[in-house]
Amino acid sequence: MIAPFLTAWLLALAGAAHAAAGPQGADELLPPDQAFAFSARPDGPEAVVAEWRIARGYYLYRDKIRFESGTEGLTLGAPTLPKGKIKEDEFFGRVEIYRERLRVRIPVRRSAGAPRTLELVAHSQGCADLGVCYPPQRQVALLSLPAAAAAEKKPASGEAGAGGAAAA
Repeated sequence: MIAPFLTAWLLALAGAAHAAAGPQGADELLPPDQAFAFSARPDGPEAVVAEWRIARGYYLYRDKIRFESGTEGLTLGAPTLPKGKIKEDEFFGRVEIYRERLRVRIPVRRSAGAPRTLELVAHSQGCADLGVCYPPQRQVALLSLPAAAAAEKKPASGEAGAGGAAAA
């Protein structure tokens, strides 16, 4: 009579201890591409938007984010980074960080005859709240940009060109 009760009690206790420990592997680190999932898309003919989906328990350093073009004839302007959260970091001191999601708009300048495919190279570094920092990451996205807008509109037929007069 006592043995079945004791067995049931021990099983219940073991189940509660397992549940309190959390999901299996909760202290395991994610691979960097899962901790900091990167994507990018065109934002019209003269800009792109880069985005990171940052896993829970992870963060990116604002001052470790930079971009470059891997395509000749396409250069990048200064990215628009949002304000981050201040963190007293054991590795880097007082820093700005991003959690959950980060979107960055980056202007694109085209030289004459530049291709429409941009190789966007993103550099970043982040850490896990467990106290482990990842080495700097390099992520690449190939983006097909829309056609560039014409620099000047041509005059419609019957209108004066630059400095000329319309025919009478």
